[in-house]
Amino acid sequence: MKALILIFLFILAACDASPKDQVNAVQHEPVATDASVLKQLIFPPTIAAGSQGILRLPPSDTLYNAEAVIPPQCYTKHEGQYNPCMTCHQSYPYRSRPNTMNDSNLQSVYAFSDLGLSNHWQNLFEDRRQKMAEISDQQVIDYLYTDNYSPLIDQLKNTPDWQGPIPEIKNLHRGGAAFDHHGIAKDGSHWVAFNYKPLPSTFWPTNGSTDDVMIRLPAKFRQSSCQNSPESRDAYLANLSILEMAIKDLDQISLPDIDENAVCQDLNADGKFGIIQTLHRPSHYIGGAADEVLSPMLYPLGTEFLHSVRYVGIDKGGAIGLPPHMKELRYMRKYDYYNPNHLVSKYGNEYQEKVEGLLPQFIHRGDQGTDNSFGWMLLGFIENQQGQLRKQSDEEHLFCMGCHTTIGSTIDQTFAFARKVTGAEGWSYIDLVGMPDAPNVDTPNANEGEIAHYLRTVGGGNEFRENDEIRQRFFNADGSLNTTAVQGLDVYQLITPSLRRALDLNKAYMRIVADQDFIHGRDANLKPVTNVHKEIDPETTPVLPGDKAVQWDIRLQWTNEEKIKNTALPLSTK
Repeated sequence: MKALILIFLFILAACDASPKDQVNAVQHEPVATDASVLKQLIFPPTIAAGSQGILRLPPSDTLYNAEAVIPPQCYTKHEGQYNPCMTCHQSYPYRSRPNTMNDSNLQSVYAFSDLGLSNHWQNLFEDRRQKMAEISDQQVIDYLYTDNYSPLIDQLKNTPDWQGPIPEIKNLHRGGAAFDHHGIAKDGSHWVAFNYKPLPSTFWPTNGSTDDVMIRLPAKFRQSSCQNSPESRDAYLANLSILEMAIKDLDQISLPDIDENAVCQDLNADGKFGIIQTLHRPSHYIGGAADEVLSPMLYPLGTEFLHSVRYVGIDKGGAIGLPPHMKELRYMRKYDYYNPNHLVSKYGNEYQEKVEGLLPQFIHRGDQGTDNSFGWMLLGFIENQQGQLRKQSDEEHLFCMGCHTTIGSTIDQTFAFARKVTGAEGWSYIDLVGMPDAPNVDTPNANEGEIAHYLRTVGGGNEFRENDEIRQRFFNADGSLNTTAVQGLDVYQLITPSLRRALDLNKAYMRIVADQDFIHGRDANLKPVTNVHKEIDPETTPVLPGDKAVQWDIRLQWTNEEKIKNTALPLSTK
């Protein structure tokens, strides 16, 4: 069979597989039931070009859910033993990191405002199975192979009154084909893709979405120290690697081959210019950004992220990956820099507001996006009823704020970059095939991977414990984790669904798109959930016992060197 089974990279034309790819094909070939479904599908020879729709919704005078920052997962029933809250709500030694939210107590209590006591995410309880049955498998495939990203970019360029960013990467809808072997966009836009482990469990393909993330640093980070400060690929990769050390608090890191002659700087301080593959953490960035102090766990001013959220793609060989069609396009830009001392005050204010039960307040800045009040501007696009991407409404943007503002586990309000495969190997487009289930740093059991630990702690394949396929694959009849079943599997094998489940997950979300009721929830559940509260009674709703709280770190231990330091970080006051 001619197919290149690389997760999250769709190759539409058949090609000869390399020896490595042939091994992967053997390890990840579709199961028999998937093969029978695959035979009934016709895959388009090319990606269909999508059309444009209305870019902005009319403004609304009503607000359905002012507490949309509380995600649906927060209403999950604990049943006295399951802890789905650990990935968001964490506390660490005081001042050991700029994020001082310290909200691990929220693993054990439902600390909501009066409005938040009612679960507004009504799509969790909708039975859409009949409507899903009206969508054929072939309709799903045709939909997946339609490009709705390029029409959006063209529309933004040609809308005279558009005042926001235009997050363009040529051929981004084609996934990895838009980037070179180091993840750098081929179109000269300076966006860089990186390979990372998806956060448990909303962004696991088995729960309905695939995604990729790209980063871009300001122009001076791409300039060398050479005369006239010319643009340098080597300087850019070096600065990106230095940033990775800062975010993960590493003392050294591996690099793609960096030519110090191209940077005009002795980066490893050995007294000569040459090709280097490792770098110790400096106090400043290099080249044109030499005036920038390295601030632990903070991004420099002007950092941008681009995040595409997509359907669960299927290629002609049956592999699961990123399809051309996007559910959402998310953009973040760091427009202001707050030093750690200032952040302590801001987190303190946020904590007090939560204690007092005040409703969250955010400033919506039109086409620029929504201000998270911590220096980041967030802008999201989502599908309209015809599958075309449009700007999210102000209320739809509130959904993004819950995760990218004040939860204890994030690093500078972000998730993915801290989970990048560390060093040189991680500078490439996302690829889960062959990726080990690396444990989190400072985990009590370093022999248990993060995914296995999550399954055991949560008691299922997602926060709601509603993923029947994961339960059948990896759990015993008594509800305990089947450690033998998860042993030796890579990330692709652990978190990608069967072909049948992938098709059904896509159908479930297509029905949400048709209804255009994102304010009621975006989770592609295949049937009404049962392990979720519709109302929280502060007096009677059971909470999680304190001994079930879990210490967890968003960072991963890819190598033995990646362990948390127990001493406080030397926080910059830049």
